[in-house]
Amino acid sequence: MKTVLLICFATSLIYSCGGESQNKNLIYQNIIILSDLSSRLDNRPQKDTDEIFKIIDRFKTECVKPGEKIGDKSCITFSVFSEKNAASIDIDKIKNLGEKQQFINSTGKYCNNGLEQKLKELKETVGNLYKTKRNKGLDLISLLIEKIENESTVKQDKHLTNGIDTTFIKFDNHIYIFTDGYLEYMNKESNSQFYFGTKEIEKVRQFCIKNGVTANKALEINNKLGLPPYRSDQNKLITLHIMETHERDKNLIQQNYKHLTGQRDNEILEAVWRKWAKESGFKKMDWSKY
Repeated sequence: MKTVLLICFATSLIYSCGGESQNKNLIYQNIIILSDLSSRLDNRPQKDTDEIFKIIDRFKTECVKPGEKIGDKSCITFSVFSEKNAASIDIDKIKNLGEKQQFINSTGKYCNNGLEQKLKELKETVGNLYKTKRNKGLDLISLLIEKIENESTVKQDKHLTNGIDTTFIKFDNHIYIFTDGYLEYMNKESNSQFYFGTKEIEKVRQFCIKNGVTANKALEINNKLGLPPYRSDQNKLITLHIMETHERDKNLIQQNYKHLTGQRDNEILEAVWRKWAKESGFKKMDWSKY
């Protein structure tokens, strides 16, 4: 009994005198790629697939870092809006550290079925869907909300503790939306909440011309010109990336626009998306013309 008490006393001295808790803060990436495929097959789909492949490559070289990093928990998922996840690589699901490293480095039991092979299969899935899938008239924002709320798309922060030290695990959630930015869909009569097409763009444009203001200012002055926000606790964890590749009012042959700078479709759509994302409480939103 005396021996046990001495051990306990010595242990308490170690923690009270020199053993302060060593807390860690670790950040991992959760990348979700969503393609609308409403008209992508008509509008240079290879631009999309090339850009998606770049994101997949960066996931490997900048997030997981095979051969350099230990214990990664990052995740990458690809899906079209009309369906649930088509393909996903979630490294956090492999709990055993040794197995995790074998998977990441494509060694041992994962020599032919590790990260390298899964990334190759992911690219094949993307390519095949762009060749074969077509969804006309999707209610894009409603489907985005559905995926965020009901498909476990977003990863929540968590912490691990042994009673002394705590490791705080943070996930940086990024949703990449490949779309032309237009929010037109079938059956507008049954749900016009998030509809924003040619007529709605023209209303903003005419308001800008009449009042001599920018699209951002027009939306600020008249809320009815934009979209109603959708607030959710999940949104604050997400950075949205709107990846736009097609502009209807641009002549690709002559490389000019139908409308003046500040009144172009793409500029109005960007303003609408940005205002909606901000009012809906998203962490951040990027708009990329590529």
